Amino acid sequence: MAQSAVSASSAQPVPEITPISLKAIAPWALFFGLLMLILLYFIGAEQGATAVLSGEGVHEWVHDGRHLLGFPCH
Repeated sequence: MAQSAVSASSAQPVPEITPISLKAIAPWALFFGLLMLILLYFIGAEQGATAVLSGEGVHEWVHDGRHLLGFPCH
């Protein structure tokens, strides 16, 4: 009556976690960091004197996101 339901011979081996080197992560971190900075620029500063694109198109596309993140635009 004191026997376990799973025998020791049928136990699953524990998978080994291999570390990822910094050299493998660095290009991806740089890419996503640049992507986030570009996105932050378009949401936060793409209007007025620093505008890369003319017109109000970008401003209108990111208007709600700008308010959500706390950037004033009015």
